[in-house]
Amino acid sequence: MKRRIRSRNPRPAHAGLARLKNYEPGKPIEELERELGVKNAVKLASNENPWGPSPAALRAMRKAAARVHRYPDAGAHLLRRELSRKFRVPTDRIVLGNGSDELIVMAMRAFVPPGSEIMTATPTFLIYKIAGTVQGARVNEIPMKDFRYDLERMARAVSPATRAIFIANPDNPMGTYVRERELMKFMTSVPSRCLVFLDEAYFEYARGERGYPRSLSFWKRMPNLVIARTFSKVYGLAGLRVGYAFAHPQVADLLNRVREPFNVNALAQAAAVAAISDEKFLRRVLASAKREKQILCAALKKMNIPVLPSATNFLILKIGSGAGRIYRELLAHGVIVRSMAGWGLDDYLRVTVGRPSENRRFLSALTTTMGRA
Repeated sequence: MKRRIRSRNPRPAHAGLARLKNYEPGKPIEELERELGVKNAVKLASNENPWGPSPAALRAMRKAAARVHRYPDAGAHLLRRELSRKFRVPTDRIVLGNGSDELIVMAMRAFVPPGSEIMTATPTFLIYKIAGTVQGARVNEIPMKDFRYDLERMARAVSPATRAIFIANPDNPMGTYVRERELMKFMTSVPSRCLVFLDEAYFEYARGERGYPRSLSFWKRMPNLVIARTFSKVYGLAGLRVGYAFAHPQVADLLNRVREPFNVNALAQAAAVAAISDEKFLRRVLASAKREKQILCAALKKMNIPVLPSATNFLILKIGSGAGRIYRELLAHGVIVRSMAGWGLDDYLRVTVGRPSENRRFLSALTTTMGRA
């Protein structure tokens, strides 16, 4: 007589995973065109550089493609050398990641034991909560104050269980930032045993803003501070996934111990090395983003749509109770923006600053959809 084998699904490593929602990125252009049958859709949902990468980066990728049968340089020496030259930081203080997202995960692995606590704001970049939950940590989310990190309240909330604090500056999705004086005061109040992860993914857009922290100027005196940046935004290399972090040598060593081998691929390394040297292209992208953001803000003001102050290449719009409908109707017009419902901000939409033609198309579609309210 054959024994019946009872089928059982594998259990998650811990209960938190069962409650965790997947990160939902902005809808791809191809998916929208396939679903709704629209043509020539524009994507203004993921804060990408609409101008693409530097021509120098494209040439470097084409050249590197001939050697993709070889493993990449695991230490990414050329890229770390260029980052060291640009920012005047020793190479042993530079850690590379498969996008800055991986650097967040690496920090969790290295410094957050299961059962401990991480702290961040709410709403903020969703990966902090996701990665913390996966690590088996308790996530202490401190509500924002006036759409900004409430560092004073966060400092008071630090407990013996707090092992890492994650701060997006400027924040995604809000676009706001904490100033240098606020950050310095916060850092001096946080125990040195607690890692502070400063996520500066939009650093290039924000560095000219009044009071924006010159984080590298006081970073060397604070060994518990990690500063992360990326090539995904202003450099236009989002599809290649290259992030980098500055950290105290001992912290960098621990991060590298949990880093996946060959985590930054050969094409990404070559493109990043070329991109970081093309200052002319960088200035042109930043000038375009600034100019187009001003045009968008002026047009939205005429439409009586409140816009949050932003130090980034995106804007948060307060649409009201019809935001969900407006989002769906914009999709029908072939314009992809970001619904903020995933952050609990049902009345808001986020729009990336695109090329002039893309921004005009967004404003036209928004005018049409708002007129139906």
